[in-house]
This record gives sequence, C-alpha cells and structure tokens, in this order.
Amino acid sequence: MIKRKISDKVLQLARQYPVVTITGPRQSGKTTLCKQIFRDRDYVSLEDLDEREFARSDPRGFLKRFPDGAVIDEVQRVPDLLSYIQTLVDEKGGAGHFILTGSHQFDLLGSVAQSLAGRTALVHLLPFSSEEIYPSKKGTPSLDETIYRGFYPRIHDRKLNPTEALSFYVSTYIERDLRNIINIKDLSVFETFLKLCAGRCGQIVNLSGIGNDCGINHATVKNWLSVLEASGIVRMLRPYFKNFNKRLIKSPKLYFLDTGLAAYLLGITTPAQVSTHPLRGALFECFVVSELLKMRFNAVKPDNLYFFRDNIGNEVDVIMDFGTTTQQVEIKSGMTVSEDSFKGLRYIISLNKKAGNSYLVYGGEKSLVRDNIKVLGWMDVRKIEV
Repeated sequence: MIKRKISDKVLQLARQYPVVTITGPRQSGKTTLCKQIFRDRDYVSLEDLDEREFARSDPRGFLKRFPDGAVIDEVQRVPDLLSYIQTLVDEKGGAGHFILTGSHQFDLLGSVAQSLAGRTALVHLLPFSSEEIYPSKKGTPSLDETIYRGFYPRIHDRKLNPTEALSFYVSTYIERDLRNIINIKDLSVFETFLKLCAGRCGQIVNLSGIGNDCGINHATVKNWLSVLEASGIVRMLRPYFKNFNKRLIKSPKLYFLDTGLAAYLLGITTPAQVSTHPLRGALFECFVVSELLKMRFNAVKPDNLYFFRDNIGNEVDVIMDFGTTTQQVEIKSGMTVSEDSFKGLRYIISLNKKAGNSYLVYGGEKSLVRDNIKVLGWMDVRKIEV
C-alpha cells in the first residue's frame, strides 16, 4: 500500500487539535489514509444507512459509543452531528478525539466553520501525486501514459483500466452527488458541460461561451463550475495582479485536477492518443498545476497559485505568492527547450520586484539551470520549492 505524503502531518495535527477534518474529492483516498494511520481507532462510516439514521435520531447515543474518539467517515451526511462533537470535545479537552472525513467540501466546510471553529485542523487530500506513485524515475511510465492514467488511487491500487474506471466515476459522481446539490434536470446537458470544460482546460474561462455551447445560461455555468471546484474536480486559477501598473486579464483559467479524468472527458482511450491530441499541452499544464497544488496541500499549506497575463499577451503559467516573494513557473509540454520558452519568465522577473526562484517545466527528462532559471524535466516537478 502506498504511503501518503500527508500521513505524518495528519498524525501531528491529531496530537495538537481536538478534531482533524479531511476533505477531498471522492476516491482521493481519505478512508484508506485514515484506516492506515489510525489503525487503533474505532471507525464508522455514515454512508451506512443504519449508522446514519442512528447519528441523526440519537446523536448523543451515537457518539457515546466512542469514549476514546473515532474516525467518522463521510460526516457531511449528518451535518448536525458536528454541534454535538463540539460539545463533547469541549468537555473532554485535550487533542485527537475525532478524525472526520467528507467529500462535499461546500457542505462540510460551512458546517465545520460554524460548529468547530478553532477546534479542528483542516486537511485537503487530493488523489496521488506523481512522487507517491513513482518515487523514483526508474519504473516511471512515459509522460503520455502518466497523463492518461491519472492519479486516482483505486486505478493504481487495483490496476484498473482508466477509461472504464473513470466512466463509472463520472456516472456515479453525477447520479449520486451532484443531483443532491444542484438541480440537474437533464443529465446529458451536464455531461456535455463536463466535456466542454475538459476541452477548455488551461484556457481563460468564458462563461457565456460555455453556456452557449451547451444551452444553459451564464449563471448556471458559474454555479456548476463552483460546484466542480468545491468538489475537487477542477481548479480555477485566479490572475495575479499585485503591484503591477498594467492592464491585466481578470478572468480565471480552468484546470482539471486529474489528467486522467480530463483525458477521459476528451474521448482519449489510450496513451498513444495523448501524444497526438491537440490539447496535449493543456493536459500537461493540468499535470503540473495539480502537482504543485498537491505538494502544497500535502504540507498542509494554503493554495497560493495564480497566473499572470496582461492585455498584450505577456504571460506566465503559474505565480506562487509567498507574501514577501514569489516563484514563477512556466510550463511547456515539448521535449525541447527553445529561447522563446523563457520569454514570459524574463518579462515577469523584470516587472516584479518580489520575484524569487523561476522554473521552466518541460516535457523532457533532463534538468539544468539557464540564466538563473531552473529548467526541470517533467519528472522533476517535485523539486519545486512550495
């Protein structure tokens, strides 16, 4: 079983806070992580109908079964339980009483903020990082196969066919989760919406354009995108415009947090199709952005990723804002680094007085330094300081 990078940090937080809350998309490995690092804890899942009904009808009796605390999975199924957990941990004092997990971040985080403010540590768990699956370069598959397979744990643990597994994932996600959150009258429209989003990964979001292409209005597109983002399916990268006296793009860019899911929605069924697909560059951008976000979350650090683009076409794919300094990351899917690849980085370095380390991540394998810019092969994206 693959050890998650976040494991030690979760154990540390359990020694410091009464409650640890772990959120993330479905099948990101939350349950497996908890069972792996809290083997001696009682475990209960509120997906179990009997347990859920018990927790709803008699929350005090439900919690009394766990005098030494417990792992409570899918706690968003009974949000009122959080108020009783608050009372219980306040009475007990100390740390490490309950480990809570939930997939619906929009439901769960609102309830947590209301009931457990100051009492819980918040952890975001995304699917595997490339370093977790492939700890060394030896044995790492090609970039195209890596993109195609994606990073959902079940696919790797059980060696599933990615196309089949992700088709089931999409169907289950739509039918089970989203119908309970947003009013989807026609599932085929939402499926079209998902595919249109995949076709626009790495691009500036145009709400009206997406809406026109699938027959829904601007407000619905915005709402559905917010649900996808809160679910850990996509990431809306916001523009970075601090301290620049420039006319800048203010709309976000859209990225999928799993390349395998994006590839599936694009109709890609083999690694060979990735290599010739017109959106291979966008999929590679998704890979790098998601890897950076996973490294931040695995260290229990907040999201600090932005992009830069002005109205005359100067751009940098990722700006990481550390407050007193920034790091810049340019992403190129090609296996050859040209002089033009450095244009955006050099521009932002000249413009930004806070500019620190600069990186160029490309589709090749060799890493080097050129003009104080660290050029990293795609397998070395893990070497970026986050």
